[in-house]
Amino acid sequence: MSDARPGGDPVDRTDEHDHTGHGGPGYTTPQAAIEQSEPEKVAYVMGLYVGTDVDAPDFMGVVDVDPSSETYSEIVDRVEMPNRGDELHHFGWNACSSSCHMDGLERQHLIVPGQRSSRIHVIDTADRRNPEIENVIEPEEVFEHDLSAPHTVHCIPNGEILISMLGDEDGDLPGGFLALDENFEIDGRWEPPGEIEMNYDFWYQPRHNVMISSEWAAPRTYYPGFDLEDVEADNYGQRLHVWDWEAGTVEQTLDLGEEGLIPLETRFLHSPESTHGYVGAALSSNVFHFYDAGTEYRADPVIDVEAREHDDWDMPVPGLVTDLLVSMDDRYLFFSNWLHGDVRMYDISDPSNPRLADQLWAGGNFGPSHPIEGEREVVGGPQMLQLSLDGERLYWTTSLFSSWDNQFYPDEAEKGSVMLKADVDPRRGTMSLDEDFLVDFGDLPAGPARGHEIRWPDGDCTSDVWQ
Repeated sequence: MSDARPGGDPVDRTDEHDHTGHGGPGYTTPQAAIEQSEPEKVAYVMGLYVGTDVDAPDFMGVVDVDPSSETYSEIVDRVEMPNRGDELHHFGWNACSSSCHMDGLERQHLIVPGQRSSRIHVIDTADRRNPEIENVIEPEEVFEHDLSAPHTVHCIPNGEILISMLGDEDGDLPGGFLALDENFEIDGRWEPPGEIEMNYDFWYQPRHNVMISSEWAAPRTYYPGFDLEDVEADNYGQRLHVWDWEAGTVEQTLDLGEEGLIPLETRFLHSPESTHGYVGAALSSNVFHFYDAGTEYRADPVIDVEAREHDDWDMPVPGLVTDLLVSMDDRYLFFSNWLHGDVRMYDISDPSNPRLADQLWAGGNFGPSHPIEGEREVVGGPQMLQLSLDGERLYWTTSLFSSWDNQFYPDEAEKGSVMLKADVDPRRGTMSLDEDFLVDFGDLPAGPARGHEIRWPDGDCTSDVWQ
């Protein structure tokens, strides 16, 4: 297909994207997002029953995050999926700040894929506290393009949507990318088939005509759970792919080596002028800084989380860096160590030399099992992160992937996961746990559930891109 890629001049868009009096979605600049946004009042959070004894469909939870509300830290609505077994995972908006020049386009619809089912749901959030399913793309439509296992959802500037796909129709390699048009119908593959083998997350910087994607593994490899033999057999990724954004082709591949095993979440800085970014290598528990060195991209390890001895483990426990994000002002990098049980905050004023600013422990193998006195036990570790646009509130959930949860935190299937929050002081570079906030996914009508990715109605630090 020829029209699934964004078009236009990718290089110098400074004047084109001044957007004075813009009529499209999002904010004209990252600084405008900080200054003009209102504090978040609801959060949309993936909730899933896959891998538990509860026979119910997964859902999207609407969480009240307004401290002045009587239902603060409660799930006030649930949008149940029409089928069981989807394994809702990552999801995203139909439009973001990269489309702020598109008059009439609204950030109203969430694209919610099922990781295991390859079913793609479209949810209308016009009523923010009571969203509804509008459309469902069935797996057979996805398989027609020899793709499966949808993961990251990004809106792209022309109003279309791009989804990373981790496998082929049979759950093997290679993966690729699927494009949806503005009517939420499949537009075809975005890239020529065979450009990559493994896929996972991606982020693009249109002003520099670049996209960078990362690698997990074939769905057949990670679906059953984690096995060290798969690492030894090179069945997990360790590369970043640098794409020509306009052409949809790989221009460079960076092999991160043994220090970069399983590179997952990939984030450019928010400034559209920047070519700096970060990726967390989960298994090797490193964070890499990638950047344009002039003639090519490079990636250097800049943070190393050392493994720790544990009485219940036969080997040192890796931190397992599973999620990371950059604050909207590009000042701080936050990431989670799912197995250790801590969230870290780094000052990245110098992108190549991150400085640890603060660290907060909650759950995991080394953090307190009851981080909030009088509240329920936290049986997982910090995992998916989301930061308020003003950088003053950090939220996280504790589920990674159903089979991996059952392997490393088996009690979570019976007790459910939680959503926690830290108050952040960007001026001092500190975090403190909000002891009045705990969302209990273990206390739901159908039974305990797992909570995963988090989105705000007005955009967030892990999805908004600027031109």
